[in-house]
Amino acid sequence: MTFGPSSLVPIKKNMHRRRFLKTGLASVAVGGLLRGVPLVAAPPTKDMTVTKIDRVTVKVPFRPAPDRNMAREIPHWKYSEICTVHLQSGHQGHGETLLYYTWGVTSDEDVKNALGKNAAAIMWDDSLGAGLQMALFDAVARACDVPIHSLLGHQVHERTPLSWWNIDTYPEDMAAECKLAYSQGYMAYKTKGRPWFDIYDQMDLATKEVPPEFKIDMDFNDTLLNAELAMPIVKALAEYPQTDIYESPIPQRDIPGNQAIRKATRVKIAMHYGTPPPKIAICKGVCDGFVIGRGASALLASANVAAVADMPFWLQLVGTGITAAFSLHFGGVTSHSTWPAVNCHQLYTHQLLKEPITLQDGTAAVPTKPGLGYDIDWEAVERFRVDKPAARPDPPRLVEVSWPDGKKMYFNHLGGVNFVLVPCGKPDVIPFYVRGVKTRLLSDDGSAEFQDLYERSRKGPLTI
Repeated sequence: MTFGPSSLVPIKKNMHRRRFLKTGLASVAVGGLLRGVPLVAAPPTKDMTVTKIDRVTVKVPFRPAPDRNMAREIPHWKYSEICTVHLQSGHQGHGETLLYYTWGVTSDEDVKNALGKNAAAIMWDDSLGAGLQMALFDAVARACDVPIHSLLGHQVHERTPLSWWNIDTYPEDMAAECKLAYSQGYMAYKTKGRPWFDIYDQMDLATKEVPPEFKIDMDFNDTLLNAELAMPIVKALAEYPQTDIYESPIPQRDIPGNQAIRKATRVKIAMHYGTPPPKIAICKGVCDGFVIGRGASALLASANVAAVADMPFWLQLVGTGITAAFSLHFGGVTSHSTWPAVNCHQLYTHQLLKEPITLQDGTAAVPTKPGLGYDIDWEAVERFRVDKPAARPDPPRLVEVSWPDGKKMYFNHLGGVNFVLVPCGKPDVIPFYVRGVKTRLLSDDGSAEFQDLYERSRKGPLTI
């Protein structure tokens, strides 16, 4: 279902808020927005001094259905880094960086620069990276005995919507995942629209498993190429009542094309905030809402612009349950985060939390306990602990795409991240959204045939 401000649970204006600053911190101003800029004015306080920072790398397995599909292009999403900040007060805070898909990775230099600093004074610094910034917020909030959202601004929602996420999947897997999501209280599913899968077969099977009010959002990552090519597809998919949002159907900088698509369909259009510049996106009417993420300062500044423009958005902070818990706090203080958030924690066999995030009618409760509001399951962290890779893991992979007319194409992992997506985002590389197209990941069976295909596809997509 689509969530608007009236469908979420608002906070009463006169609701009592806990006094969050304890001894020595009465004059600290944290949270709130003044014209979109977070306020931070923390005096030197030894209790808030960062004395130590630990980092642990984990490799969390995917569940079977995501594993079959993530294995093609992004198996490296299994790797996360858990960051723990220790304060002089004795409090600890925890955060997470999805190492190979994030807006910012915490470096050794970032850790060095944070040591000895007042945590409240540096927590708004997005340059510190996802895991360290998250851990700083958690530590400060725990020290102040308040949930993180009290540091971010005024709470406007008690519950916030979440979406179940998967990369493009085999049609049978998409149907099973939608059914599972619905059984667990989700009312939205987000996936990828790709020309190497039969999107009509995907939707036919998936919509049989969920009611019309369950919504399916499809991210095309520009692969519909232009408005003329996109029109038949966006109109056909709109015939399914579950279809709710298209993300980036064509390049976001194509203003006339996106305007035309938006006018041609009842389905809402979402764009990543920033391209085209927000003023143009808003004034030219190229989208119905935004995808907003990144660090705390950038996120809240973007959310404030969306609120002024009265445009909805979904939060996109990706990782295990640790990151999803952090995202819930932003959902609590941003008035227009009324589209279901994308956190991707459903991919994994374990959320890394002692108690998992649960949903009811498509929404999760904004935490009320101090800090993240969730405790880390350290037994699970230790179980999944690995040495940090020296570089992005890139196991040999070969993807085969085939069409009903017998044509086949092979894509080699040596093409880099998104080695199938990147070339297919260009015209005339691959047949355009043909019904009956099939895709599979080939295993290296040691045969001469596999080795021949692997070698011949090293330099780019191989057509046979």
